[in-house]
Amino acid sequence: MQDRIWLTHYPKQVQPTYEYPKQHLAQFLLDSARKYPEKEALFFLGKTVKYKELLDATYRLANGLQSLGVKKGDRVAIMLPNCPQAVIAYYGALLTGAIVVQTNPLYTEREMEHQLNDSGSTFLITLDILGRRAGNVLGKTGIKHTIFTSIKDYLPFPKNLLYPLTLKKDGLTMKVDYSDTKHSFKELLSQSTSSPVLVEVDPEHDLALLQYTGGTTGVSKGVMLTHHNLIANTHQTKAWSYQTKEGEERYLAALPFFHVFGMTVLMNLAMLQAGMIVLLPKFDAEATLKVIQKKKPTVFPGAPTMYIALLHHPSLRQYDLSSINICISGAAPLPGEVQEQFEAITGGKLTEGYGLTETSPVTHANNIWDKRKLGSIGIPFPDTEAKVVQSDTGEELDVGEIGELIVKGPQVMKGYWNAEEETSRTLKDGWLYTGDMAQYDEDGFFYIMDRKKDIIIAGGFNIYPREVEEVLFEHPAVMDAVVAGIPDEYRGETVKAFIVLKDGAQMDEEELDRFCRERLAAFKVPRSYEVRESLPKTLIGKTLRRKVVEEEQNKQQNA
Repeated sequence: MQDRIWLTHYPKQVQPTYEYPKQHLAQFLLDSARKYPEKEALFFLGKTVKYKELLDATYRLANGLQSLGVKKGDRVAIMLPNCPQAVIAYYGALLTGAIVVQTNPLYTEREMEHQLNDSGSTFLITLDILGRRAGNVLGKTGIKHTIFTSIKDYLPFPKNLLYPLTLKKDGLTMKVDYSDTKHSFKELLSQSTSSPVLVEVDPEHDLALLQYTGGTTGVSKGVMLTHHNLIANTHQTKAWSYQTKEGEERYLAALPFFHVFGMTVLMNLAMLQAGMIVLLPKFDAEATLKVIQKKKPTVFPGAPTMYIALLHHPSLRQYDLSSINICISGAAPLPGEVQEQFEAITGGKLTEGYGLTETSPVTHANNIWDKRKLGSIGIPFPDTEAKVVQSDTGEELDVGEIGELIVKGPQVMKGYWNAEEETSRTLKDGWLYTGDMAQYDEDGFFYIMDRKKDIIIAGGFNIYPREVEEVLFEHPAVMDAVVAGIPDEYRGETVKAFIVLKDGAQMDEEELDRFCRERLAAFKVPRSYEVRESLPKTLIGKTLRRKVVEEEQNKQQNA
């Protein structure tokens, strides 16, 4: 595809190539705060933060972090839901020249411990209500300082007073024993100066982010993304959504910022565009409908499950969603009927894209206002090359042939953290081997056919079967197990475990479920379990996961 046939389907407003600024990633915030100091930057459960206030808090945190010893290249882990502190922590850490390590607040202690140790993180910013879980892990890691914040710190009156009562009802606690190594986010900001901080970086080589993903082995890997990677992808996304206007857009942040999709197409893009981010700490269909009606967001990136949940909400017709102009769907395949129904309800455009953690993340998208194709991930972004090849030889395949999708562009990662062998297998001559099986048509539109890595994508979250299987194998009653993604109308896929028990063993499904929940984040826990006498194997003893999936699909079709 050397002639890049997809370029004939670019809108006239989009160029095939751009010059991306060689700058610090946090410059997005600095520039927008300078140009629009009085504009609303964040809205959070009734509380508004202006750009000048956001910049002031970010400078204060950066100075506070430096006073605790944060230096350029240090890894600062952030374990927060979508809230003002998540934005402040992200850009505050970047201003010091530190490398951000985004950590999912849903992680279990075991998952936290691996990520903090593998990344070499020495600072952690998290919620007070996660203090107990963090406390059980920190002694096993290299974390020197932990900064605790509270959701109530950015709630308006009287919600800030009622919040502790809500926690008490849910059996949660905000109590933190502050010390020389455990600090209050609020106090750190109040005691620090708002003097400007901007540690110089080499954008093309210095890392801004270690974003963790999984792999075929189930071992979570740190993806090294430079300032330039993230800046380029943010500008590519801006170019693709060319009808958006600086200083005027409102971004609905239902996607978590600890997911690279939310980080780029919400947080970074909104800061570049001087938009307002409407923050949702978690996705809830009714709360989302209410905030859309109240704050009238114009841009709503999401996962298919979010759009499905809104469409199926019994009170949908009572809400006005007409403010929404653009929705970019990612993280899982978007059903065509969902796209059509959501566009009819909002009057806006819902388009499907594709990407990976390793690509910051977006590489492909359907046009928003021009030619689109249902079921396709669209065409490559500006400055992005894509081919379908034979995985083993790298030989390029022709129209309609199925092979591995490989991509090249300024958004492609530097490599995997402390994993040279894995990096060399994935990056070859600048091309990233995605592990996804794809084909393209005569117009240059690409289609994902299957996932070579067997990733399960449930509700927009990547789930790696091997990781779940390893937990199942730890159970004393389990002899053999395989985990697969089973079609699910709401989540896209859901996790099902197929188990062979040891001779004489009995399985209590509730007990096994509790066992998994203690060792896995909630979204990774199997939704159902099936006991079998045996599992299909190859001649060399490898479990045929696809065979199990096919059997399950046939069973569902015949039900």
